[in-house]
Amino acid sequence: MKTLLGIDIGTSSSKAMLMDTEGRIFDIQAEDYDVDIPQEGYAQQEPETWWRAVQNILLHIKERQPEAYSSIAAIGFSGQMHSLVPVDREGNSVHPAIIWLDQRSKKQLDEINSRIDPEELARVIHNKVFTGFAFPSLLWMKENRPESFRNIYKILTAKDYIRMKMTGNFGTDASDASSTTGFDMKNRDWAFDILRQFGLPEDIFPECHESMETAGYVTKECEEKTGLRAGIPVIYGAGDQPAHTIGTGVIDDSVLVSNIGTGGQVAVYSREDVYDPKLRIHTFCHAINKAYTIFGAHLCSGMSLKWLKNEILGTESFSKMNSMAEQVPAGSEGLLYLPYLTGSRTPKMDAGAQGMFFGLQLRHNRNHLVRAVMEGVIYDFHETLDIFNELGIDCPKIIACGGGAQSPVWLQIQADILNKDVQVCENKEQACLGACIMAGVGTGILESLETACRTYIRPEEKIYHPIPGHVEVYQKRYEIYRRLYDSVKDLYER
Repeated sequence: MKTLLGIDIGTSSSKAMLMDTEGRIFDIQAEDYDVDIPQEGYAQQEPETWWRAVQNILLHIKERQPEAYSSIAAIGFSGQMHSLVPVDREGNSVHPAIIWLDQRSKKQLDEINSRIDPEELARVIHNKVFTGFAFPSLLWMKENRPESFRNIYKILTAKDYIRMKMTGNFGTDASDASSTTGFDMKNRDWAFDILRQFGLPEDIFPECHESMETAGYVTKECEEKTGLRAGIPVIYGAGDQPAHTIGTGVIDDSVLVSNIGTGGQVAVYSREDVYDPKLRIHTFCHAINKAYTIFGAHLCSGMSLKWLKNEILGTESFSKMNSMAEQVPAGSEGLLYLPYLTGSRTPKMDAGAQGMFFGLQLRHNRNHLVRAVMEGVIYDFHETLDIFNELGIDCPKIIACGGGAQSPVWLQIQADILNKDVQVCENKEQACLGACIMAGVGTGILESLETACRTYIRPEEKIYHPIPGHVEVYQKRYEIYRRLYDSVKDLYER
């Protein structure tokens, strides 16, 4: 028996999945941790926290599934994208990891935008640079933490750091490197012509490979800490967004993927190097076939509902919130929510955007707040699909994943607002599954991506079809939603 191990380094937890080559899942384990916010606008994590979590998870799996654990033949990775993990020659972090939620680099962002011609930015990087991305975060370190900056040997992303701990080798893959916005998308390598303009030394950027290439092998030191057998091949892995799409079986351009986790994404696979000239969405390298992933990124999707639960309502469970939302008709009787609690990425690209409830009246209650938040998140997704349509991208069906896919009422809201069929896969940990599939195919244990996806990924029978009456209501409410941001954006800075 051969088994595969997939590890996902997320924002709020790390997870690992152990499965065999027939698709049988032996174990899934997770360990939670927090985002450190030492002052307003900061969002960081200690990389060693991720490593301790991974060690604990793996030792727990080893104890529960000793035979399957000893049969691991390949290891794959997925991880939160955009993060800056600066390390020294020994692989120790020289500064806490600055993650995608961070907003401290607004000054550096202005510098980048003033010095790089927008046409060059679009042609080379394909993306608007944003706070929380490694490029401006690195400039912030250079200016504000010069001693730590001088100690940098390589910059990594979250999953790169854990892979380095397991193999002793530094490196990254094209999907994660492209999400730093310091990357030449067409050439699938670092955009050194741009990076040099800001005094960033070339040697701190690691070698870039494709996701399914072998990055190294489990070391003796890692064996002592995790119980993994030394010599197991480890692939480079991918950012969590492309890993998610692989784990849902979307390896062509026929289906959209929507993901509601802490943040949210609506994504499509593309063989072609397609990007938005206005830079309202993202085009990054995909993990497979030297293709591309085109998507809208939404900063506060599942987090909006978590905020409402913990900070406003004190509701005991998300299950209770689903029941509350079901008590309210489509459109929340006129109540609208802007999900900009940590700024807006797609399509506003405005780190200063703020959240809002609009249209509150005496008839509204707690139930309306819950449904309005769910609807606001999907209205935000709708804006991504509008841009997709401008680029000629239109898929009739959505595969939903992430925590939001566990809510039937939220799935129906997706179908009604986006006016598309929505289906969910039975497999719930798509990023880990994508990491397993990449590890198996990359090392030759599995025949192909297509065969693996047919074997392992099972869609649920139920399809959420748009309800015509709801679609009509949402189309009218969406037009008002679209105008809200423009109506108040000048007030944010005041």
